[in-house]
Amino acid sequence: MAYNNIQTESKDNILYITINRPKQLNALNRETIGELSQAFKDGEANSDIQVIILTGTGEKAFVAGADIKEFANYSVEEGKSLSADGHKNLFDLVESLGTPVIAAVNGFALGGGLELAMSCHIRVASENAKMGLPEVSLGVIPGYGGTQRLAQLVGKGKAIEMVATAGMINAEDAHHWGLVNHVTFQSELLEKCQEIANAIKKNSPKAISNAIKAINAGFEEGKNGFEEEINQFGNSFGTADFKEGTSAFLEKRKPNFKGE
Repeated sequence: MAYNNIQTESKDNILYITINRPKQLNALNRETIGELSQAFKDGEANSDIQVIILTGTGEKAFVAGADIKEFANYSVEEGKSLSADGHKNLFDLVESLGTPVIAAVNGFALGGGLELAMSCHIRVASENAKMGLPEVSLGVIPGYGGTQRLAQLVGKGKAIEMVATAGMINAEDAHHWGLVNHVTFQSELLEKCQEIANAIKKNSPKAISNAIKAINAGFEEGKNGFEEEINQFGNSFGTADFKEGTSAFLEKRKPNFKGE
């Protein structure tokens, strides 16, 4: 599929999605959100794809925020709709994918950009990355899951500080706070993401998908994470991957998982 704002490439069972709006520092607008949504859905539906790596064009920005001019004159109801649609079509979608998503945070990840990175399962930042949720400086609050996912990752106090001050933190602080998994040189960012992806690819895609469901359940209102773990653990026994994994272990060979 041809896109106007993103680029996609598949290689070695990895789908690379690159937000390509360099003049706007890869800011998110409605069209870009729609294209990202479709690309993630296509990646999830493709059984050959085992990992997705998301990044932005250039070295300045992963995503420098949302495209403010699109919603500057919105009403209350239009604002609610903008947030709800974004949650459903992209941010919640990414978080709930069974295919692991790694955010390669190259440069600024602000507002909707940080919210997008936080919806990914794993985050790797370049040493020049700057992260923040500056929405209150515009008289609004994070609307794409930022108030919830940030608190889950760094704790309530740190989340309130970041949101209320509208300040940015550097990559080292983000790593120290648990906001990102790793920090690396800009030149080695994709290499580090590929290293993680290759480690993931050795394991059962079906089991990884089940594990993501169980982990996410612990943070979802109305769900019991322990119960979901029991269910997904049991479900694993009915998969071809489980039979292959246990057979390979007993036969002292490497497993050949099919994601089934």
